[in-house]
Formats: sequence, structure tokens, C-alpha cells
Amino acid sequence: MIDRMEKEVDMLVRHLRILRIVITSEPIGIVKISNETGYEHHKVRYSLRVLEEESLIEPTSQGATTTDQTSGFVEELDTKTSGISEQLDGMRLENTDESVQ
Repeated sequence: MIDRMEKEVDMLVRHLRILRIVITSEPIGIVKISNETGYEHHKVRYSLRVLEEESLIEPTSQGATTTDQTSGFVEELDTKTSGISEQLDGMRLENTDESVQ
């Protein structure tokens, strides 16, 4: 279960890193993103597809660009990740409390 969670977090980090590159370098294509990140083309392509499905980017003939929804997502990201981090910290504390008893 933990391995699966770790893989999901790694994938999310990749998606967000690619989104950050699109934001700063739009329009940008798969090859350039791959060169900048070191991610394989198929992983970049998958992340771009996920970001497109979330309406955070859109494909153009020049490469991926942001959408009207991107800035709102970025603004909410810190709040949401802080909440998730607190939940994970709570899990850690629960494990500590249980092991003490």
C-alpha cells in the first residue's frame, strides 16, 4: 500500500513539475520538456495528457499552453498540499501514539 502511495506521489510531482515548465516556457513541446526534465518522452506525454484532461493546459501546434483555469489551480495548490501534509503528519502521530502503548 505504501509503495503504491509513493508511486502516486512521484507521478503527481512529475505532473506538477511539467505544469510549472509549461507555465514558465509556454508554448513548449514534449521534446523540450523531456530535455529540461530528463523524463522519458512517454512519461511527459502522459503527464501532458493528464494536465489536459484537468483543463490545466491545452495543446497547440506550437506546443502546450496554459488555460484560464491554470492560475486558479496554482493559487489553490499550496492550501491543498498543506492540508494533505497535515493529514499525513496526523497519520505519523497516530502511529507513534499506538507504538507507545
